[in-house]
Amino acid sequence: MGKNRDSALFDCNPEKELAFSLQEYGQRLTKIRKQMMADGIDLLWLMAPESLYYVSGYKCEWYQAQSPKQWPATSGIAVHVDHDEFILFDTLSEQIMCRMVTCCTDIRIFPIEERRDGIQFIVDELKAKGWLSGTVGMEFHSYRPNPAISKRFQSRFESVGCGVVDGSDILRDIRWVKSAQEIAYIEEAARLTDIGLDAARNTIAPGVMELEVWGEIMGAMGRAGGENPAITLPVLSGFKANTGHSLSSRKIIQKDEVVNVDVSGVYNRYHCNAARSFYVGTPPDEIADYHAKSLGVFDIIGKLLRPNLMVGEMVRACRDYYDSVGISSDAGWVGGYELGLAFPPDWVGNFVYELSDIESEKVFEPGTIVNYETQFFGPNQSGITYCICSLLFKENEAVFPVKTPRELIVV
Repeated sequence: MGKNRDSALFDCNPEKELAFSLQEYGQRLTKIRKQMMADGIDLLWLMAPESLYYVSGYKCEWYQAQSPKQWPATSGIAVHVDHDEFILFDTLSEQIMCRMVTCCTDIRIFPIEERRDGIQFIVDELKAKGWLSGTVGMEFHSYRPNPAISKRFQSRFESVGCGVVDGSDILRDIRWVKSAQEIAYIEEAARLTDIGLDAARNTIAPGVMELEVWGEIMGAMGRAGGENPAITLPVLSGFKANTGHSLSSRKIIQKDEVVNVDVSGVYNRYHCNAARSFYVGTPPDEIADYHAKSLGVFDIIGKLLRPNLMVGEMVRACRDYYDSVGISSDAGWVGGYELGLAFPPDWVGNFVYELSDIESEKVFEPGTIVNYETQFFGPNQSGITYCICSLLFKENEAVFPVKTPRELIVV
């Protein structure tokens, strides 16, 4: 290798960028190994971006999600049930970054001749260390790696005598309850969400492109220290407001239109989600009253909010409310899902609940966060009542962490 290259790869040590203490990373590893033992998994092979970050702090801009066949996604972390350290495997191109963004003390870089495809190197190293005996758990419910690469990993693990099972639930379940530090990051993300929604309110006007509003939201949150959300933020106006997952475009916002905006602030990769509906001009009474009926559910939720609230109790109360105001038949999607740690392309967490879950005995323990979406099709194709609020359950209280008013916002 060249002198400059060697100097950078082996001697360049940027300041560490770790969001959590070494003690917290150690506690996470202990929880993972305990669950592995309970599930009969000897080695857990992790490749999901959220898993890599949760275990080690690993974060980057490119995970080879849609890469050429010659550049397969093969970097990952191996956790063994009997060892209190883990191994991070990565390509030479990320050697400096691994030292900067992870707490890992055992980083193994693919040989130069295998820099893009480390599967054989990974298996050889794990076998030499004595870690490839028994059962290997893989994250079959992660998009990374894609099915072709996943099959190659499974085949190589099986070729050395290992059984392979799905280990997707281990980290997903552990991440459900957040630590005090994670909760603090979510609260900061909520502050960023308010900044983003305020930027939307200040930008939405007749003649403005949806993409201009999107740009101002992202710029405002970025200037305040926010990060790239795991889902592209939609700004949807006019007839597009009847959709939930369309992309912001060069469509020009018009007077007398609903504009729906969905925002998630992000801090150290922890998300806090909220959406609001805006009206450009003076909303007709019919539209204003309909939005008020949809949003009234949050008064019901607010009275129930407490640590260890049972999901079924909240769902039943919400269903009864919608029936009482006569809008149930116009529901788009109503329910919620887990929030927290996320990387593109998705911030939707592992747990989801809907209005059909009236018998659910699952509880929102202290340290959990979900959102609640009340989406009903408004009159005259005016748009969905697009209000989303996060619900944060702490040790002694449960709160709405985003403070932007929930009513239809007139601009």
